[in-house]
Amino acid sequence: MSAVWTVTRATLRRRKAQALVIGLVLTISSATVALAAGLLVASSAPFEHAFAQQNGAHLTVNFDGTKVTDTELAATAQNPAVTAAAGPYAEAALNFSTPDMPELSAALHLVVVGRATPDGAVDRLTLDDGRWANGPGEIVVDGPLALGTTLNAPGLAPLTVVGHATSVTESANAWVTPEQMAALHPTGTEMLYRLRDAATSDQVSAGLRATTSGLPGDAVLGSQSYLAVRDSVQGRLTAFVPFLVAFGVLGLVVGIMIVINVVSGAVVSGFRHIGVLRGLGFTTTQVVAIYLLMISVPAVIGSVVGTIAGGALSAPLLTSAFASLGGTVTTPPWIEFVTVVGMPAIVGVAAIVPALRTRRVSTVEALSAGSAPRRGRVSTVQRRLSGTRLRRSVSLGLGLPFVRPGRSLLTMASVVLGVTAVTFAIGLTSSLTRFQAADPQHHVEGTQVTVVAGVDGRPPASGRTDEQIESLLRSLPHTRQVITEGSIALNTVGDTRRVILDAFRGPPSLLGYQIVQGRWYTSPQEVVISSRFLHEHQMKLGDSAVLAANGEQRRVVVVGEVMTGGADEIYGDWATLRALTPATAVPVDAYHVFLVDGTDIAAYVNEAHALDPDLRRGYTPSTGSFNAIVIGFAALFTLLLSVVTALGVFNTVILDTRERRRDLGMLKSIGMTPGQVTTMMVTSMAALGFLGGLLGVPLGIVTHRLVMPLVSQAGHIDVPPSLMDVWGVPTLALPALAGTAIAALGAFLPARRAAYLSIAEVLHGE
Repeated sequence: MSAVWTVTRATLRRRKAQALVIGLVLTISSATVALAAGLLVASSAPFEHAFAQQNGAHLTVNFDGTKVTDTELAATAQNPAVTAAAGPYAEAALNFSTPDMPELSAALHLVVVGRATPDGAVDRLTLDDGRWANGPGEIVVDGPLALGTTLNAPGLAPLTVVGHATSVTESANAWVTPEQMAALHPTGTEMLYRLRDAATSDQVSAGLRATTSGLPGDAVLGSQSYLAVRDSVQGRLTAFVPFLVAFGVLGLVVGIMIVINVVSGAVVSGFRHIGVLRGLGFTTTQVVAIYLLMISVPAVIGSVVGTIAGGALSAPLLTSAFASLGGTVTTPPWIEFVTVVGMPAIVGVAAIVPALRTRRVSTVEALSAGSAPRRGRVSTVQRRLSGTRLRRSVSLGLGLPFVRPGRSLLTMASVVLGVTAVTFAIGLTSSLTRFQAADPQHHVEGTQVTVVAGVDGRPPASGRTDEQIESLLRSLPHTRQVITEGSIALNTVGDTRRVILDAFRGPPSLLGYQIVQGRWYTSPQEVVISSRFLHEHQMKLGDSAVLAANGEQRRVVVVGEVMTGGADEIYGDWATLRALTPATAVPVDAYHVFLVDGTDIAAYVNEAHALDPDLRRGYTPSTGSFNAIVIGFAALFTLLLSVVTALGVFNTVILDTRERRRDLGMLKSIGMTPGQVTTMMVTSMAALGFLGGLLGVPLGIVTHRLVMPLVSQAGHIDVPPSLMDVWGVPTLALPALAGTAIAALGAFLPARRAAYLSIAEVLHGE
């Protein structure tokens, strides 16, 4: 065994470049695999993981503090249906303004709760930044307000933001000390419960009835089930989680395939060395052991370094992807263990298969490997290329891949996989960006601002009707269009599931909803449904349903399907909403205002607020955060896969150079310059890269067209052709040229080194 180890160490010292390439390939591939596996695990039920980690509340109940005491509320924690409880916490819903961010003036509506610490038996808050409030005048928020921002509310002392926190069950979006809460004039009390049985909405409802059974009937102001929060979170992550899964699988496959390519090529290239060892008396088993050790040493080192790097890369990316859940998203330790053990195991399998072929190779055949001239097809190709008008260095380079067709095919396969990954990344990124742009919450049409009135759905104190508010907004300068949106909860006759009717006064097409099939409604008897509603309720265009609410009924026909929206959402005309709420004021959610280009949105909102203090800004449509995360993941995976592909080409050129040292020496002796040698070697790889690009681009497109429907089906979303047809000449040009560029860059350095080998050194070595 000592002889085997001695030869292994000598071979590693002599083949430093090859060992370095194997180590680098394993480092990057292991990082890719660790990152990909982390994505797969983290994207599996992310809400459930965060909910368990933070001991989230199954049930959040808001009580009227004038109808029930804190002692009575604390006693509800002893109910047999409850396993843990937190509270009572005083709360207040307040409108704030801030001089530090004028664009948000009159737009901040925060539900503030008094908590002494972020910890607790239920709903442990994640402190993301800053510190917890521990004195008067301090507040912790869940939102984009910078630390140090001053918040003002009418009749109250200013509050300064000292920290950012997140509640996985969204029990509140701002917190102060209990003493500070008393100065904010709380209007309610909050209790948080974990229930013994909470797997279904019926069980959560039963838990609500059990915990409030001994309290006055009008003491409960409202309640929130964690299931509703989970559905909302999953809806926000619908586009993102399948994206992580797709890239995770792709990273696993490409990383492993390129490792197999590089390792098997290294073993095959050592046939002549094998012949020397056999001639010195080493047995075939010892030769196999030498090659396994020679490849395993850099492979193990690269796997360990790559796994650590992959874990370090995944933590900030996953935290950004699932920031809305709070906390730092980490991958379980077993992923690192599997990667560290699994990647060298794959290397061993990839190495032992070609190494065992040496048992069938005689010593004479092994010694002649790489030196004996190739005849037949190679000679024919070379003769035909020499008859063209191509420069001799170029024609020789184009013929080189035919000398070692097996290795050339493996190298081209790695380029094909790399180009496929680049193409798929471009296509998937384009499709998901278009998907997000089609979501009204992220859509911007010209200059758009959403204005809301009142607090928590209550009408404005001014007493203005929705028509009067819409008229007021239209009267302001720079208003181009106003679309009023209202909604009510109802059910369809024959189905007990809750349905939300979103109705618009104005053209809803401006809001960015993407029609998948059919059209928008044109009468009160027509509605449009979301893709998720269509699948969950097993409906299709042309079906009819009877909507029931407030003792009223309305028969409607489904005439269109939009891509986005919840599983309980349908969209209809304002007259449909009005018919179902004849005795009450129509519940208006928002006024979507489209402004003349160039209008100062903050100034417009402040002007509206000056006319009616209850008017404030709602959400701001934006695609920035999602796009940044998507582009970040795509760029990272594309970079990793491109680098590892270039290293595979680098390794191939090193092997070709070592095998063809005699040929290179002869060519230089008859007058070939270093530049021509470089051109010849780079051309050989660039040709493979060009062919790899031609094959990889259509494979990437096919992969995109296969994966996107799977992604949409996983989210119960139908996608229109516009999300699939993302390819154009500029879009295809980049991945098509990527193969040539990756191969040429990978070949350049070893080709330059080969070009400057001295003739005497080469021929002396022979």
